[in-house]
Amino acid sequence: MTKKKRKIETTFLRRQWDDDKHNNKKQRRVNAHAHMQIKSRIPPASERKKLIPLGSMFFFILFNYTILRDTKDVLMVTAKKSGAEVIPFIKTYVNLPTAIGFTALYSKLCDKMEQKDVFYACVIPFLLFFLSFAFVIYPNVGALHPHAFVDRIAMRLPEGFGAPLAIVRNWSFAVFYVMAEMWGSVVASLLFWSFANEVTTVEEAKKYYPLFGLGANVALIFSGQYVRFVSALRANLPAGVDPWGMSLKYLMGAVVASGGCLVALFSHMQRNVMTDPACVNQEKQAAKKKKTKVKMGLRESAKFLMSSKYIRDMAMLVISYGMCINLVEVSWKSKLKAAFPDPNAYSSFMGNFSSATGSVTLIMMLLGRKIFQKFGWRNAAMVTPAMIGVTGLAFYALTLFAPFFAPIAASLGTTPLMLAVMVGAAQNILSKSAKYSLFDPCKEMAYIPLDQDSKTKGKAAVDVVGNPLGKSGGALIQQFLIFGVGSLAAATPWLAGILGILLLVWYNAVNSLAGQFEHAMEGSGETA
Repeated sequence: MTKKKRKIETTFLRRQWDDDKHNNKKQRRVNAHAHMQIKSRIPPASERKKLIPLGSMFFFILFNYTILRDTKDVLMVTAKKSGAEVIPFIKTYVNLPTAIGFTALYSKLCDKMEQKDVFYACVIPFLLFFLSFAFVIYPNVGALHPHAFVDRIAMRLPEGFGAPLAIVRNWSFAVFYVMAEMWGSVVASLLFWSFANEVTTVEEAKKYYPLFGLGANVALIFSGQYVRFVSALRANLPAGVDPWGMSLKYLMGAVVASGGCLVALFSHMQRNVMTDPACVNQEKQAAKKKKTKVKMGLRESAKFLMSSKYIRDMAMLVISYGMCINLVEVSWKSKLKAAFPDPNAYSSFMGNFSSATGSVTLIMMLLGRKIFQKFGWRNAAMVTPAMIGVTGLAFYALTLFAPFFAPIAASLGTTPLMLAVMVGAAQNILSKSAKYSLFDPCKEMAYIPLDQDSKTKGKAAVDVVGNPLGKSGGALIQQFLIFGVGSLAAATPWLAGILGILLLVWYNAVNSLAGQFEHAMEGSGETA
């Protein structure tokens, strides 16, 4: 081999070696960058230590709430001489006074007890009631419900009093209905989020609050299918066995077991997370314990809250949501009862409905994090009213112009009634998924920069009173319209118009609160 040829080969090999070396370095940089990206998306150990138990707590809370929500509707709507028309009355005359009374009690508990003890004092009585309802109260409803007495009163009163009398007639079901509603307001909205706000920073909230619901909405799927499973068991029971009595024992047994897991997780966090300086700022915790609590009665608390525009806007968000969803939901449930008059079929449909809500919400949760990061708090808070507006008005249009949609329903192989039921179900699923994935995280983030009094007493009034006040406000509107125009169906055009006005009020409250929240975060040195 000539010197010239050897030189060419050596040069070629050197260049090839240099290229390989360069490519290896480039690949190592790419691999390192990918590794850093994956690592950045995994929360550090101190955050995982508190976020995993918090997500699990929310899972068990929503698992229970889904079972309770489906059960309360079946109990009350299909009860003797009852129907969907009873819901506006029970929300106004039973649920709202109960919520106001609880707010006064909660304020006193916060003054006299540590926050962790308030959690136990509120959750355990709920679980005891649901257990006693299934095993003691329901088996004796024949003796407890005053049907003969109410029948005698009904003969002397106009027919329009049928719905209020149904509450008295089926009083234990009404109590169950209110306790199920209060589980959502007290345990989910108040106790859980108060605790979550105590252990997380705003930056952590922005990253993880939209994801808390991932585990929770898996619970919607599981609980919905569990309700459906229990409905199937009822269909195969031998003669002589009370189907609903048996199913209530299965359902409430699951509620109590899930509640026990919730209490155990909360206890674990008190022992192992709240005492860890890497997870929770111990100086702030000590300052909260040393701070003298301001004792206020219900009237003083109301004055305190009304003096704060920030809290008023928070309340307006919750009230607007409650009123808007109630206006559409009651109309939908009246059609749902017409389509599924049998309690077994009604319960089975509601089980599938809850599972579908969980599945859609899981998708919305993943989108929610992107919406927060890309568009900010203000735009994320606007999604829920927009979703309710579009889907709610679509449902009302289908109800108002049913004859026009009859050929479309026939071409789909269904009836106008079932088409309305399915569109109403889609409206509820999309609205609830927007609430769980965006509305709730937005609302809870807004509490973080507030002082301790506003966080505890302000949150109690907003969540525990504001939520039922919104629902009872929507219920009052429906009651006036029913008495004025004769029926819920005849009131549909009015309900559609009122829904539009409420959405404008909601939009203005979001804009107002967004400016105040951004200013509060700038004052605390954090970004909104």
